[in-house]
Amino acid sequence: MPTGLNTGDSAWVLVSTAMVLLMTPGLAFFYGGMVRSKNVFSMLFMSFVSISLVTVLWFAYGYGLVFGPDAGGIGLIGFGDFRFANIRPTDLTGSVPTYAYALFQLTFAIITVALISGSVAGRIRVGPWMIFSVLWVTLVYFPIAHWVFDSAGWIHRMGTLDFAGGLVVELNSGVAGLALAVALGPGVRYRRGEPPQPSNIPLVMLGLALLWFGWFGFNGGSALNDGPTAVTAFLSTMIAGCVGMLTWMFLEWLRARRLSKLGSATGAVAGLVAITPSCAYVNVEGTLVIGVVAAALCSMAVEWKFVLGYDDTLDVVGVHGMGGIVGTLLIGFFSTGVVGTAGLFYGGSGALLGKQALSIVVVAVYCFVVTFVIGKVVDRFFRLKETEAEQLAGSDLQFGSG
Repeated sequence: MPTGLNTGDSAWVLVSTAMVLLMTPGLAFFYGGMVRSKNVFSMLFMSFVSISLVTVLWFAYGYGLVFGPDAGGIGLIGFGDFRFANIRPTDLTGSVPTYAYALFQLTFAIITVALISGSVAGRIRVGPWMIFSVLWVTLVYFPIAHWVFDSAGWIHRMGTLDFAGGLVVELNSGVAGLALAVALGPGVRYRRGEPPQPSNIPLVMLGLALLWFGWFGFNGGSALNDGPTAVTAFLSTMIAGCVGMLTWMFLEWLRARRLSKLGSATGAVAGLVAITPSCAYVNVEGTLVIGVVAAALCSMAVEWKFVLGYDDTLDVVGVHGMGGIVGTLLIGFFSTGVVGTAGLFYGGSGALLGKQALSIVVVAVYCFVVTFVIGKVVDRFFRLKETEAEQLAGSDLQFGSG
């Protein structure tokens, strides 16, 4: 047994890895229930195929780009062993095997790619989507993950706090969804003003259940141990999801005197998204505020697409983009200082808030520009977007009778 190995911590990270991996099938069901019946299978497939694609890329070169020795010492990209070949089963990251840590981080990359598909649901071809995914995870996800998650990354060294991926997963996927939606243009049904037609609300609720379950591993597992920090993240995750759901329902009632199952599920996700970067840094009071603010602002943000004219089919921009901003920014106010730097409301200076805001802007700008270019290139050479006739017929026809 290698010196420094903690078997309890290792077991928690392995369990958390399995929980986070389950989030991608959960997302597949969540998305699948929200689209029209003719697009269900294509949505399921785009989530599931991200597991295979990203896993191969991660162990081929992705882990080295994210966690390898920093190239030039400036915090922009890692440049390690791209084949993962020099890492042995006995090597440790902290008190857990590096194999376990690499697998845990892999699951973050997988679901981030899958999340983007919701912005362009029902109007993209699956083959070119796979090409887009390879390019996107290589040119966008891996560099940003190095900036934030690796100790040598420039955002990490600057002192920005992001416990479980508010920048890397949530904001990143939301902005990428916006960039891809803008690059491809609106779908035919959006242009016609046709309202969304969810095909299976029970499937949405099943997806929410799996996502919520996996989120405990997503946030709690990021502590890399089974101590107080993991418990704090676990508690915050539970509270934020509940507060987000209730707040969204309350706002629906104020606006339309009705409640919707889809709205309640979306509110829960908004709370879970916002607490992701802050879950270990805030107490119960901070968690309550973050859940309320996230649900309120995300419920407003999902309407922006009608005002600004972009077709974010399943509200990835409004929920994950806005939720990531809220959760990351409010750390600057509500971080207690027990873990990490204290925020303004707990005796800290405005420096942390400035770092959080700067990181949001830089990640958003880089992600939008590069994603937009990738989307345009893939559409130009591989026809990523379906024709109007294909969109009306349904994306599931891409798979034939099988």
